[in-house]
Amino acid sequence: MASPFLATAALDMAALADLDRRHLVHPHQRSDRTDRAVIVRGQGCAVWDADGAEYLDATGGANWLCQVGHGRAELAEAAAEQLRQLPYFTSFDVFSNDKSIRLATRLAGLAPAGLGQVFFTCGGSEGVDTAIKAARLYHHRRGESERTWILARRFGYHGATYGSGTATGFDGMQHAVGPNLPHVHKLTPPFPYHSEWFEGRGCTDFLIDELAAAIEQIGAHNIAAMIGEPVMAGGGVVPPPDDYWPRVRALLRHNGILLIADEVVTAFGRTGAWFDSPGRGMDPDMIVTAKGLTSGYAPLGAVLFNEDIAAAVTDDGFFHGYTYFGHPTACAIALANLDLIENEGLLDRSRQIGAWLREGLTAAESLPVVGDIRMAGATIGVELVADRATREPIMAGPAATEIRKAHGVIVRDYGNTVVIAPPLVMDEQQAARTVEAMTSVLTRLHPDGTIAPR
Repeated sequence: MASPFLATAALDMAALADLDRRHLVHPHQRSDRTDRAVIVRGQGCAVWDADGAEYLDATGGANWLCQVGHGRAELAEAAAEQLRQLPYFTSFDVFSNDKSIRLATRLAGLAPAGLGQVFFTCGGSEGVDTAIKAARLYHHRRGESERTWILARRFGYHGATYGSGTATGFDGMQHAVGPNLPHVHKLTPPFPYHSEWFEGRGCTDFLIDELAAAIEQIGAHNIAAMIGEPVMAGGGVVPPPDDYWPRVRALLRHNGILLIADEVVTAFGRTGAWFDSPGRGMDPDMIVTAKGLTSGYAPLGAVLFNEDIAAAVTDDGFFHGYTYFGHPTACAIALANLDLIENEGLLDRSRQIGAWLREGLTAAESLPVVGDIRMAGATIGVELVADRATREPIMAGPAATEIRKAHGVIVRDYGNTVVIAPPLVMDEQQAARTVEAMTSVLTRLHPDGTIAPR
């Protein structure tokens, strides 16, 4: 008897959704969420579900990564050509391939000065694990083996493996799966909107004093590195005050502590630059990337090391790596993707998209349920509150669902923040449609989280 799965191409939404519920375990999903949106095709900023309904993707593939848009023939052709030549071969030991060498060279040319050594991964979580290992190993091989502590921040998102998941600043990531990675300390994030966290003081002054106190308590000689996103993404699109990262960097350097910039979201144009950390004054020792490196067309990440770290970790061999390190097909896609970002001026386009969205959302600022609107390039976070004075949150899930179902626009909910992070090919009309959909729903959103009918 033929397997029913061989005919899935002909199945409608209901049948595919049923098979999904029976066989797929989804990340970040509770068992009471039984609805499904089965996406089968994409082109530019548009995607279609299994029943042919069209949606505007205002999330870059729901994970802020599809910089060049869906359905790009150039990336499909790059993959097909590489698959015909060499789909895969190991890059362990003495082996390599031309595409990974070319990509590493390209990244070294785009990266901030001094970060020209590249270690490939399959994604951001693996990249953060790599950076944490490298930081500890760096100090060990310099004779400071006691430097094992990692400083991270509450509401920072760094991945879901045991190492990266422990560094992630959401308690749910560590709940009931411990013991987790030891020697990780969480700090208060630079979140100016939540001034109540800073005891009546300036945001940066409070945070620098807190960081200094943590270093004194743990002991600088025990701390390997601090990890942070230039702009907190999963925390709700939170750009820090301008003086935050320069002052953090100075304090860390004074104490011999490395700085890891998690640019998994921000790199490759998402905020309007190849890398966001230089403009924030981070001057990191390592940068973790993924997502926009291939626009999601293949799983690939890259960790950029400075020369001192690269030399230290390879001095007696870096006993670390992944089967798909430097995967030639993924690297070929990444090279073609970087060409598209550069040749189509998508860094500038990112900033233009952000301006369209921000201008369109001006009217939403006065809505009672809108507490704060934050922007970084083509990325917008709208924080929802039941009361502006107390900043009591409204969970954004129902609003995001209504925006999709009633208006055909896909946005993302992060706690009480609705996030817009579209492909960097979004046009002005699509930006206007996104703003109109969001404003319509937020106008009907009540403080109790319910949404009035249209």
